[in-house]
Amino acid sequence: MKDTLQPGIRYEHKFIVPISKTVPALYPESAEFVAMPEVFATGFLVGLLEWACIKAINPHIDWPDEQTVGTHIDVSHVAATPPGLEVTATVELIAVDGRKLVFAVEAHDGVDLISKGRHERFVINRERFTAKLGEKMRDNSFQR
Repeated sequence: MKDTLQPGIRYEHKFIVPISKTVPALYPESAEFVAMPEVFATGFLVGLLEWACIKAINPHIDWPDEQTVGTHIDVSHVAATPPGLEVTATVELIAVDGRKLVFAVEAHDGVDLISKGRHERFVINRERFTAKLGEKMRDNSFQR
């Protein structure tokens, strides 16, 4: 981590919602999801907020050797967004506690505030993380 990884880092990320990021596309194996309206899915919204946080801090860590993983998400999703609208995710790093990072996050679709909350990420060493994951897979006879 670099000395510049400090609270106050802000980032804005824009994304035009395609049909592939709507509820029916979230789990196409689910008849329930497939039957639902084509609006921006909460699962993809969470991913967009994570993406914005990653983009915000990557210049402040030793990317790609250091990366971050999401460890907690607490956000609302209070307005539906149809495909074609541009969503703006705005994130701000509000706390750094060792390798734990806390963000204030929100998203707006140009018409409504669609999401607001907090997200936590943890800085990892990619090589050590991958090695530990490999151990977990071996220890549990994980098979694809």
